[in-house]
Amino acid sequence: MLKVEELSVYYGDYQAVKEISFEVGRGELVTFIGANGAGKTSTIRAILGLVERVEGRIQFDGREVSRAPSHVRVEQGMRMIPEGRKIFPELTVAQNLRIGAYFIKDAFRLEKNRQWVYSLFPVLSQRENQLGRSLSGGEQQMLAIGRALMGEPKLLLIDEVSMGLMPIFGDRVFEIIKIINSVGMTVLSVEQNAKKALGVADRGYVLETGAITLQDTAANLGKNPQIVSAYLGGT
Repeated sequence: MLKVEELSVYYGDYQAVKEISFEVGRGELVTFIGANGAGKTSTIRAILGLVERVEGRIQFDGREVSRAPSHVRVEQGMRMIPEGRKIFPELTVAQNLRIGAYFIKDAFRLEKNRQWVYSLFPVLSQRENQLGRSLSGGEQQMLAIGRALMGEPKLLLIDEVSMGLMPIFGDRVFEIIKIINSVGMTVLSVEQNAKKALGVADRGYVLETGAITLQDTAANLGKNPQIVSAYLGGT
């Protein structure tokens, strides 16, 4: 589904991501773990075309998209759940969801997608006429996920989904990610909460100061003494 070769990301003269290469297979759930500032968000933003200076090659669903603008990548099937949720606070829940599928005109598809989102997050159906800013942090994160799902993504990019959430909401969000993947959706996440991320992923990559230092199955990474010590609170 996604093949990235020698990806580098620059901000001015600073190189945030250093010639990394990786793949995400169709139907996989892959996660990048690493400390704050490791280059995780820069990587995922580069995939969607949201960074100005990028070098390397990105193939998505068999197409070369390295130079494609972000809206073209969205039209081809990429969706992103951004760090910090970034919902539209002055729009209702229903309006936020509709924006997630702005290019879908078929009413039946729209309603089917909306009902799927409400089945995953029943609280959103109860809040559909409330403004986004009136929701709790956990509910806003549910709305951000739902908004992305409304667009029928082929590849769902998730940036720090658990950041700022109470543990009960964080646990629920990871459960939903696993459910989404179980129905065949390809997912690439970047996450500081390594334990939760590896608990739902198929494979993982460790990113340190812009470079991939380790890659393995999520199960093996979760048992790796180096990873346990650095990211999982072990000794």
